[in-house]
Amino acid sequence: MFQTVLVANRGEIAVRVIRTLRELGIRSVAVYSDADAAARHVTEADDAVRIGPAPARESYLNIDAVVAAAVATGAQAVHPGYGFLSENAEFAAALAEAGIVFIGPPVSAIATMGDKIAAKATVSAFGVPVVPGIARPGLSDPELIEAAAEIGYPVLVKPSAGGGGKGMRLVEDPAELPAALAGARREAGAAFGDDTLFLERFVLRPRHIEVQVLADTHGNVIHLGERECSLQRRHQKVVEEAPSPLLDAPTRARIGAAACDTARSVDYVGAGTVEFIVSADTPDEFFFMEMNTRLQVEHPVTELVTGLDLVAWQLRIAAGAALSIAQDDVTTTGHAIEARVYAEDPANGFLPTGGPVLALGEPAPGAPRTGADPTATVRVDSGLAAGTVIGSDYDPMLAKVIAHGADRAQALAALDSALARTQLLGVITNIDFLRFLLADDDVRAGRLDTGLLDRRVGDYRRPVVDDAEYVAAATQLWLQRWRAAGDDPWSQPSGWRIGTPAPTVVRLRGGERSVHVAITGTPGEATAAVEGGQPAPLTADQTADLLTVSWGGRRRRYRCAAVPGQVWLAGERGVALLEEVREAPVRADDQHAGDAELCSPMPGTVVAVNVSDGQAVTAGTVVVAVEAMKMEHALSAPVDGVVELLVAAGEQVRVGQPLARITAHPAEESQPDA
Repeated sequence: MFQTVLVANRGEIAVRVIRTLRELGIRSVAVYSDADAAARHVTEADDAVRIGPAPARESYLNIDAVVAAAVATGAQAVHPGYGFLSENAEFAAALAEAGIVFIGPPVSAIATMGDKIAAKATVSAFGVPVVPGIARPGLSDPELIEAAAEIGYPVLVKPSAGGGGKGMRLVEDPAELPAALAGARREAGAAFGDDTLFLERFVLRPRHIEVQVLADTHGNVIHLGERECSLQRRHQKVVEEAPSPLLDAPTRARIGAAACDTARSVDYVGAGTVEFIVSADTPDEFFFMEMNTRLQVEHPVTELVTGLDLVAWQLRIAAGAALSIAQDDVTTTGHAIEARVYAEDPANGFLPTGGPVLALGEPAPGAPRTGADPTATVRVDSGLAAGTVIGSDYDPMLAKVIAHGADRAQALAALDSALARTQLLGVITNIDFLRFLLADDDVRAGRLDTGLLDRRVGDYRRPVVDDAEYVAAATQLWLQRWRAAGDDPWSQPSGWRIGTPAPTVVRLRGGERSVHVAITGTPGEATAAVEGGQPAPLTADQTADLLTVSWGGRRRRYRCAAVPGQVWLAGERGVALLEEVREAPVRADDQHAGDAELCSPMPGTVVAVNVSDGQAVTAGTVVVAVEAMKMEHALSAPVDGVVELLVAAGEQVRVGQPLARITAHPAEESQPDA
């Protein structure tokens, strides 16, 4: 076994790999960019090397820097995690040239499976079924249009390079195909540097099912069962589970055998995943989509049902060991489900979010769900820590919450409970949306397909902040001011007079609702009222970031964090963000009532400024564009007026930062009749 392994990644996967290295007694080396100098994976590794500035292309994608770090620290092997350089044949070759083991498959397997056209041809020769379509290098748009008529609509336009759904287009009408091809080529060329396209017949009501394989250097290949990954948003997986609720035993055996044949077709070595598309209408038919030549994000669900540590097996295989288990030795127990926690706002088009993690609460790994069968367990794979700053340089996935139960229903219940106890303050996440999704009748019944999540997005609403949460947030601000004032009665919260405490009134906005909360008294004896309602006794106790509030006949406990202008609460109803609204004096005239301020909807980089400072614009004119995590968002003038630019192209901006102001044209005075 290796003595030192470098982990060429960041975030939760780097932390997860380091955990297994520690358990095996192997020295771990982390790499980090300037943005990750204080990241959790850096602090948990035995050694760490800076490899460049924040942009991934200058750090985590810098092959020379990563290889140099491995050489400098004496690493015998490199674990690439997933993403970044994990499926980069050039990186694997560079490590081999430096005498360092790449913990992954041979360069030839990476190259073949990285080209989806070559991959389909290779596995088809081994008898693995592929989706009907046309796939060969250099297909022109006219050739693709002609082939589509023979394949039959709907068709799926797919780029040969890359992944993550980028460049994919579903086309149902032949008249829409030329524009779809042009758009797919642009997106694929920009994302992967390769605009080669191919076509597949679109499988109706498709389900995404993948099979985990292990292969050693001695010719042994086994599979560890399948995972259902049909709950996706725009081709990005969100919830995964094992086993699939769709497959019966004979189909499970056939799809597992096809996955092993896929691995054999490229002389695969290590852990890999073969992805198949299955129609919900004909679940006994499956078609090869692609092979991921790396560890998958969703590998924990396989680990929980099989009891095998996939990272440990990757290390053993890379060190030359033979598989000590045969196919008949592989057994699965119970059911496991994983949910991905993203820094994104589901109520705002899933735009990326960011900011500092002000406080964090995660379920204890292995802890059973309250009131559940003790066999139900929870696992959290996370790269988070209080103080971590979530920026826009990398993928928005922050953590994974995984639950295992005796059956699917128990696993679902355990996962929902675990998500309720996952409290991340300071950054808007998709946790509440995940719980909304898990409660869906079709999800609970296992009636899944890859379009289900996108169909349900429009039904999601962020929970309405209730009166108790307004009171808790106001109490947090009130207590802060008491602590800041100390023993000076003249510095106590507004309205204080010796012997006669007057109300402290705070106006808070939670979502679309804005209310006033009035607190009267002292921390030892107080009352609180919402929007002029009847005051009720208030008592509060705070220890660190935990705030307990009794008001209105209810006692509630919150994890709480406050920064100037904001209070974050996490309680039994999830996480709520409340913003303090400063009361502004009303101006004598309404000349500027139509003015507007354009604020960044996400942390990112200003990639375009389309107007000049002082330029007159009309409503709808695109003023600036912000990009984060490969997503671009254009901001347009909501009114006619004159632009005042507050940023320039290339600037980094935070969420909510003003980018431009539009001063509305003053209303023209009416002229008296002649």
